[in-house]
Amino acid sequence: MGPQLERETDVPLTSDDDIRDLLANTRTIALIGASDRPDRPSYGVMRFLQGHGYRVIPVNPQITGEHVHGEYVWRDLSQIGEPIDMVDIFRRPQAAGEAVDEAIAAGAKSVWMQIGVVNEEAAARAEAAGLRVVMDRCPKLEIPRLSVPRIS
Repeated sequence: MGPQLERETDVPLTSDDDIRDLLANTRTIALIGASDRPDRPSYGVMRFLQGHGYRVIPVNPQITGEHVHGEYVWRDLSQIGEPIDMVDIFRRPQAAGEAVDEAIAAGAKSVWMQIGVVNEEAAARAEAAGLRVVMDRCPKLEIPRLSVPRIS
């Protein structure tokens, strides 16, 4: 189990309990950097999340209008027009700040930066805007590790 830190200094979320709670209370995930290529990590993560019961909305300006795993691909978060619980970010660390700003503007409840995506400044901005933040982790790994029940 991860260290239990005081909430005020816990940016991003690091405790297993906080991450489990976030995953258990999320229903709709916008996945920035979604890919239609089976060899890309975002492709497999999206499929896994859908299989676990989440609604996953792909976002990628390069393939806007196409479909990935049966879902229409949007150009950016502002186009989606429905509530987003979590924004899962598959972007370079330098580009994560822009994705976080989009998540804040879209009214998302949380941002999740994938393994290798570390941007402390963006995480602090998200936290200051009231979003929960997970960084440098993958929900495809955390869900089974934390025994998060399937979303119904």
